[in-house]
Amino acid sequence: MAPRAKPRLPELRLAVQYPGGQRGAPTRPQLRRWVRAACAGPAEVTIRFVCSEEGQRLNRDYRGSDQATNVLSFPYAADPRLSGDLVLCLPVVEREAQDQGKSPEAHFAHLIVHGMLHLQGYDHDTDNDDAERMEAMEREILRVLGYPDPYG
Repeated sequence: MAPRAKPRLPELRLAVQYPGGQRGAPTRPQLRRWVRAACAGPAEVTIRFVCSEEGQRLNRDYRGSDQATNVLSFPYAADPRLSGDLVLCLPVVEREAQDQGKSPEAHFAHLIVHGMLHLQGYDHDTDNDDAERMEAMEREILRVLGYPDPYG
């Protein structure tokens, strides 16, 4: 009996930028795994890891909040291929993981999944039902990936 061929995964074009170096940031294979888990269709995504200053500037310019935040999502298109950027502020994510007693890996995984759901149109800021649905999806995706409940 011949071995079964692996099912072909949807195309994923993933660019990762580490302008300040990769120290402390997840690896490309980790990022690819997390992105794939949160997006079942074809996608073109850039993930950029930034310092606090760049994170603060981007958050101020695009969200009107003059402080660095953990993840920013910039969706460009959803059909026929999901397209967008995720920006993660490395020092903020590392500090949050420590403050929350989480492993940096688990926190990065959560924020990538969270950001990918934003790229797909999910929003937790405007509708409580959407927030609950988004959190449930995050919990399930992270459970399948082997990470603990990020909200537990």
